[in-house]
Amino acid sequence: MTCDVRARALSFRRGGAEILRNLSFDLERGLIYGLIGRNGAGKTSLLSLLASYARPTAGSLLINGEEPFENPRIMAQVHFAHPSDYSEEYDSGADFLRACRRYRPLFDAEYAGRLAGELGIPLKRSLRSLSRGQQSALNMVMGLACRCPVTIFDEIHLALDAPAREIFYREVFADRERHPRIVVISTHLVSEMDYLFDHVLLVHRGQLLVNEPLEKVLSRGCTITGGAREVELLAQGKRVLADRTLGGTRQLTLWGELNQEELKQARERGVQTGAVELQDLLIHLTAGEGSNEETR
Repeated sequence: MTCDVRARALSFRRGGAEILRNLSFDLERGLIYGLIGRNGAGKTSLLSLLASYARPTAGSLLINGEEPFENPRIMAQVHFAHPSDYSEEYDSGADFLRACRRYRPLFDAEYAGRLAGELGIPLKRSLRSLSRGQQSALNMVMGLACRCPVTIFDEIHLALDAPAREIFYREVFADRERHPRIVVISTHLVSEMDYLFDHVLLVHRGQLLVNEPLEKVLSRGCTITGGAREVELLAQGKRVLADRTLGGTRQLTLWGELNQEELKQARERGVQTGAVELQDLLIHLTAGEGSNEETR
C-alpha cells in the first residue's frame, strides 16, 4: 500500500489553547521530511494528528484520501516512534517485536532482529531493565522494520549514543531506496541530521513558516560580508535575519535568494557571499520580535 498525506487549513486546540493554526502541506511517498522548530512550536501535536492520536479542531487531514482518526485501515499504515516510558513494562524486547509484527502487516522480523543485534539490544530482557539508550534503539528498530507507508520518528535519537545515531542515519537513508515511504523526522539535532532531509517543514508558534525542498530552503538563505555601506546597499529589499559588525566590516544574514545581477554587484563591490546552514536559518527565522528581523 502507498499513501499520500494532504493537510489543508489544519488547526488544533487543546484546553482552549490554540496549538496549530491553518497549516497546509502535502507529504509524498519516497521523501524524507525534516520537521523542525523550537520547543513548544507544535511539532509533536502535528505528529499526533498524523498518527491518529488526536483529531483536528478545524481544517482537513487526509491520508490516502481518508481521515486517519479512529480509522483502522489508515492507523495500521502509520507508525509513530517516539520516546516512551517503559519503567513499568515487564515484557521483553522480543515480545514487543512480535506484537509489532502482529499489528504491522509489512513488518520485517528478520531485518528487525539483525538490526537489534547490531545495536546490541538484549531482546530477552524486560524493557524496564534496559537502559534509556537501549529502549530508544528498540523504538528505532520497530520504526524502521515496520515498513509502514507513513513512518514518523519524533526525537527518537535523544538517548542514543553517537554510534547508534550513525546506524539510524545510515538505515533511514538506505531504506528510502529499498522500501520507499513517507518518513517524517522531528529533531533538534538539525546540524547533524539535515543531510537526510529531502524537504523541510519549519513550525513556529503553531504556524508553518517553511514548507520547501531542502535545496530551495538553503538557496534562500545567505550571508553578505563587506564594507558597511556596500553591504547595506546590496541588502535593500531583503529580509535581514541577523546583523553583525566588526570594525568596518559588516555581515548580514539574509532570507531571500540573490539573483545573478545581485551576485555580480556583490563581486564588483568586494562583498563576499556565503551559504547559511539549516540550523542557523532555524535560529534566525524563529528569533523573537526584536530588531534583528526586519526588511530593508
